[in-house]
Parts: sequence; structure tokens; C-alpha cells
Amino acid sequence: MYRRQFTLRSFTLVVFETLLILSAVAIAAYYVLGEWVWVVFVKENGLTKTLIVAGVTQGCLYYADLYDLKRLADKRELFLRVTQALGAAALILAVVYYWFPAMVIGRGVFAIAAVLIVSGVVGWRVAFEWLSGRMAPRERLLIVGTTGPALALARELFDRRHDLGVEIVGFVDPDPAMVGRPVINPGVVGTIEDIPSIVRARGVDRVVVSLVDARGKLPMDHLLSMKLGGVSFDHLASVYEEYTGKIAVENLRPSWFIFSSGFRNSRAVAGTKRALDLALAVSGLVVGLPIMALVAAAVRLSSPGPVLYHQRRVGRHSQVFVLHKFRTMRNDAERDTGPVWAAKTGDPRVTLVGAWVRRTRLDELPQLWNVLVGQMSFVGPRPERPEFVSNLTKDIPYYGQRHVVRPGITGWAQVRYTYGASTEDALEKLQYDLYYIKNLSIPLDLFIIFSTVKTVILRRGA
Repeated sequence: MYRRQFTLRSFTLVVFETLLILSAVAIAAYYVLGEWVWVVFVKENGLTKTLIVAGVTQGCLYYADLYDLKRLADKRELFLRVTQALGAAALILAVVYYWFPAMVIGRGVFAIAAVLIVSGVVGWRVAFEWLSGRMAPRERLLIVGTTGPALALARELFDRRHDLGVEIVGFVDPDPAMVGRPVINPGVVGTIEDIPSIVRARGVDRVVVSLVDARGKLPMDHLLSMKLGGVSFDHLASVYEEYTGKIAVENLRPSWFIFSSGFRNSRAVAGTKRALDLALAVSGLVVGLPIMALVAAAVRLSSPGPVLYHQRRVGRHSQVFVLHKFRTMRNDAERDTGPVWAAKTGDPRVTLVGAWVRRTRLDELPQLWNVLVGQMSFVGPRPERPEFVSNLTKDIPYYGQRHVVRPGITGWAQVRYTYGASTEDALEKLQYDLYYIKNLSIPLDLFIIFSTVKTVILRRGA
């Protein structure tokens, strides 16, 4: 399920960067220790010490968002982020060395290695971007249809073409008058009858068919004969899910849910997930109790009103429960307006302390109680208010399907998408929620929890 997220290009980037960091540490150690470096590596666990430095450094590079290649077009930003990541790595290693002094390779080794890593990583990233733009794509797609879902897939794939290694060779439209018209990049390159010749001439690996266009518009018997003749077809919904990590609800039919792989409610997975929830909730409440006490005092002193905010939310099987959070708004925030979406930024109802508590996600800590009593899970779709659910269910197809699992404190949508405060945002997040429900597993939950730490550090998502 992660094969499109972790591509050969991503693997190459990480592996080469690991070797680069290990080499930088080894060179720095040799510069500081001279011939004694061999004694350190052979008799004093030098390789383990070097791997610790590399692991901490690459962890900081990841949390500095340096493995999201879309965000690093600006080389100045790249240099700044690498420098910040190494500063964080130095602090973490200083703590490690304080508590475990035997892990020190040599005094001043990391300082010299940091200079080598900055220059090496920046140079490697520039070279990697140049090479990625000149490597042949590993998969070439031909898209049948020019409707909204087809264009949405094309835009996302075009933006990530170097990272994913995919190329869209063009679009096919049933209307001959559309041939030659630009769509995104490139345009319409032929009609349905031209598919076999386009596949042969342009080395197409898969022909992607939009169900919206297929229903009543495409000659299915003609497509079937092409399939039997060796042309590889695939549903747009499946390709969209494969490459983007979400499910395009606008292009779905109920039959896709019924016959698609996934959406299995395994008792073993459910039991393990619940055990993980209990362990995280109990440990979180115990460890977080002092922090919660400080947050409660800050909320109470900053504005009049209760410390906790209790709000009705829709949970599993559409059952309404009461969610608990630290109050971040004025006590009378919705007295005159009733339930309304929270503003993405600059909401006048949010208190000064509340804004800080929200940015750090500390307002979510009381929800550990909801997890403990079984109303929520640690990972799942974000629970929404009943007043909004009734409207969203009418406006968005399949919105009610997100209630087949327990809602979560964090989730796939929260780590993959920004703050949602509109019907359009709810639709986008639903697509991620359906992907999560379809592929629900303990490894995916653990990956989301790991990614949540990054989301909190970078103050993204909601």
C-alpha cells in the first residue's frame, strides 16, 4: 500500500544520503583522531556510534520536512532547513552524550561532520533534482476522459512526476473535435479508436479509464477487445488511490466499494487496535498529567469560564458522544451565531492562550479519556459535530461511511491535509478517511502516529 509513496527515487535519495552522512562522520573522526580512529571503530563500537549520529541526523532531516521534495524548490530554503535540522541533531546528541558519555566518538567530531553534511546534503539534493528530471519515467499512463476526476488525478501526478516517476502521455476523448486541445500537459492525443496505436507508439504502460466517462459514453465492447488484445486498463479510482493516498469519491460507484479489496473489519486487527489505544491512553494520561495541570491553570487564568470544553460529536455507527478538550475560545463564543466552522487563522473567538494551546495540540490531551472509555480511537477519522454531519451527509456522497470505525485524535487526513473549515475541505478529508478505512491496519496506525509527531512539530494539519 505504500509502494507509490516510497518509490525507487525516494529509496535512492534516503540510502545515498545515509551513506553520505556516515562518510562525513567517518572523515571527521579520522581528522580528529588520526590513526586512533581504527581503534575506536574496531574496539570501541565506532560503527554503532556512527549509526547513532546518522540516525539522529536523518530523523531531524525528516522532521524538518526535507524528504518532501515538493517543498524544496528554493535552494535557500533547502540550505536553511538542513542547517536547522543539524542544529536540532546537535542538541539531541548533546543530551545523549550527557547521559551516555561512552557513545561519544571524539570531541569535536560532530562539529566537523556537520559542515561536511551541510555541503554534502545540499549538493546531493541539487544533483538528485537534476537527475530526477532526466530519468525516464517508470510508468507511462494514458487517461481516457477529460472530466473533473480525470483532471484531478492528472494534476496531482504532474506535480509529483519527478518524485513518483510517472508520466501522462496524454488524454483520450470520445469526441474527435477534442483532439489536439490542451488539457494540462499534454492535451488530447486521440479518440477511443486510437488507443491501440497510441499505446504502441508511445510506450503506454496503463490506460486509465474514468467511470464517469465510461458510463454510457465509451464503447465498452471496443475497450474489451482492446483488453483481450493486450492493452492494460485500470479504473481511475484505483490509480488515484494508488498514487495519492486517497479515494476519489466523485468517481465512485457502490459496486466499487463492494468488489474492491480492503474494507475488511478483521477481529484480530480490531482487538490489537483497541489494545494499542488503551496502552497509549493510559500512558498518555499518566505522563501528560503534569502538562495538563499547567495547561488547565493557563486556560483558567487567561479568560473566565470552565477549563474544559465539552462538545457533542458523531462517533462510530453515528452514535453521538461528548468530546472533551481544553477550552481555547471565549466561553460565549457561539452564543449569538450557533455552531459555525472555526476559522483557519485569526479566529476572533480564540483566546491568546487558546491560540498557543491549539498550535501545540495540547488542547487535544483530554480526548485521551474518550479513547480510554472506548468512544474514540487514537487513530481514525476526525469526529465532526452533529450539526455539520447532517448537512455534509446530504452534500457529499459516501460521507456516512466514515462512521463505520471509531473516530480518532489523529488520522490519515490530519497528517496529509491542512486545517478543514468548509464543505470543500470536508470532501477532501473524506477522501483520505476512506483510504484509511479501506487499508486499516496496525502498521498504518503506527505510521500515522509517527507522522503526527512531524505534523505537530511543523504546526500543520488539524
